[in-house]
Amino acid sequence: MDLHLQDSQSGQKRRFEPADPARVTLYVCGPTVYNLVHIGNGRPAVVFDVLFRLLRALYPNVVYARNITDIDDKINAAARSGSESIATLTERFTAAYREDVNGLGVLPPTVEPCATGHIEEMVAMISTLIEKGHAYAADGHVLFHVPSDPDYGSLSHRTLEDMLDGARVDVAPYKRDPKDFVLWKPSTPDLPGWESPWGRGRPGWHIECSAMILKHLGTSIDIHGGGSDLAFPHHENEAAQSRCANDTHTCVRYWLHNGMLTLGAEKMSKSVGNIVTIRALRANWSGEVLRYALLSGHYRSQLVWSDDLLQQSATSLDRLYQAVRVAGADATTAVAFADQRAHAFPVGVLDALCDDLNTPLALAALHQLASEIHRTTDTTLRAQLRAALLAGGWLLGLLTESADAH
Repeated sequence: MDLHLQDSQSGQKRRFEPADPARVTLYVCGPTVYNLVHIGNGRPAVVFDVLFRLLRALYPNVVYARNITDIDDKINAAARSGSESIATLTERFTAAYREDVNGLGVLPPTVEPCATGHIEEMVAMISTLIEKGHAYAADGHVLFHVPSDPDYGSLSHRTLEDMLDGARVDVAPYKRDPKDFVLWKPSTPDLPGWESPWGRGRPGWHIECSAMILKHLGTSIDIHGGGSDLAFPHHENEAAQSRCANDTHTCVRYWLHNGMLTLGAEKMSKSVGNIVTIRALRANWSGEVLRYALLSGHYRSQLVWSDDLLQQSATSLDRLYQAVRVAGADATTAVAFADQRAHAFPVGVLDALCDDLNTPLALAALHQLASEIHRTTDTTLRAQLRAALLAGGWLLGLLTESADAH
């Protein structure tokens, strides 16, 4: 069965062809751990968890890396305002993140690298970029020289003139070009810092992912995922670093970006303050209801979060569990299908997910199976349909609880 994915770089839905079918690689940008995550942060965790499950059904070995950003100015500010050490704060919120996404049914990634554990790799990559003429040191900083990469802008499809509006750094006098971005910056004594050839300092945001990908997945990976808000500048800069450091034209074969989650007309954002944490929602709704709601819209589309969406999701999920109960008293849940290959899953669900992760259509296929369970009185057929329903549920991360609890 062929998998097709919408590649952000080409703008086309393409047949997925991994570089090595015996080792499929997936990287997703994880959280910056300075606060509790909101449900908008949960969307990429859930979306790419479905992709991870699907890839596991299609390929024998999938290596999924999802990073933890534990070096950031927001982290430093949060630690200062709370009179808490940076290490204590990041450890606390890393644990909270894992607990929250686990509550949404998200499987642990194969590897979960932390930025602070890869400083040596970052320094080495920065040194390589300098040696190859793609970066330079200035006033204690090291900057990537954007004009040195002829492919810069190929992911976000922005012109060089348009890019300054999306830059995450201020234009500084030591930059050779206003679009150049920071790879390394100096640290004052009160901030985290590591020794480097350019003095005590800390890495820029973008180099973190490039270095961790190189160490754990290689010079070129199959799929890179993240929110659409990361396409520029983060992913554009990350791609430039990786291409130039590793001398590879294609550092990522398929770029996938999920749409934003909104409250009303505004994107849910900590900086705006219009957030609802996963933890707060779990006080009133089960993790599976939240997951169902997140999967109810296509991952590339904007999803409007509301109480109505949650209530509709709860009702729909209850219908599925009712079908599981009607089909028999077997205590098996969808978890039993965790290690199954593609042939074990219902065609309707598999076809939908292989069409660029069409989760709304996959959910509809689950409900079709549930309807068939209700229509038949044949106990053998019911048992087969029940198994298919649970198998499809596992691919979506649903129906993992006891049906009697619903």
